[in-house]
Amino acid sequence: MPDLAGRVAVVTGGANGIGRATALVLAEHGARVLVGDIKLLDENHERFAELGIRQRQCDVRLEADVQSLIEEAAADTARLDILVNNAGVGLVKPITEVTEEEWDRCLDINLKGAFFGCKHAIPWMRPAGGSIVNIASNAGLLPRAHDPVYSISKLALVGLTRSLALCHSVDKIRVNAVCPGPVGDTGMMNADLEAAPDPDAFRQQIIGASPLARACNRMIDPREVAEAVLYLVSDAASMVTGTALAIDGGKSLGVPPRPA
Repeated sequence: MPDLAGRVAVVTGGANGIGRATALVLAEHGARVLVGDIKLLDENHERFAELGIRQRQCDVRLEADVQSLIEEAAADTARLDILVNNAGVGLVKPITEVTEEEWDRCLDINLKGAFFGCKHAIPWMRPAGGSIVNIASNAGLLPRAHDPVYSISKLALVGLTRSLALCHSVDKIRVNAVCPGPVGDTGMMNADLEAAPDPDAFRQQIIGASPLARACNRMIDPREVAEAVLYLVSDAASMVTGTALAIDGGKSLGVPPRPA
């Protein structure tokens, strides 16, 4: 079992979905976790308190918010060991219908927020090394026709991951990405289901696009993604950097086989 005792971690977008699962998994393995989210949820207070997870409001579009989040986490020990850039939003629209405001919101949260996180985390990690995990998407491995701007943001996030992994290998800072989908019980997925005319049909459509999810007849659980993050920040992955790990049930492999 990975031992993260004494390590300091920040998780953005940690109030629900993948971010919440990641914060819980890291804390369960001994890390001191600070969660930042634009909307903190009362339902998390009890469990977070049990595990010593602290939380504060943070809008990752604002550099001052992200810098303050990082500095608060590092204040007690003058170090930061783990950063998980998880905050993200979706955008399902053809590019001809995307407004400038929608473009800016998607790119600012999904990409610029991770840039701010890395920018302010790296100086705290430099003395001893550290691990950054960016939560991308299978849309960061292969572009998708129905949400091109979202795909652009995640493709760029994978590019940021690889570039910084190369730049900061000399500092013993590892930078990796996780590329999930389709993941159930997240704010993004729940919003899509609520907006669908037929939520059950939409759920089956999402599951059907991923061959392994279809075979298992279920979506990926947020904790399954969190366990991948746990591996990447642990000593077991001490020589893993610049990778984009797909946790997508084979969705990014290509055209799935037809049902039997």
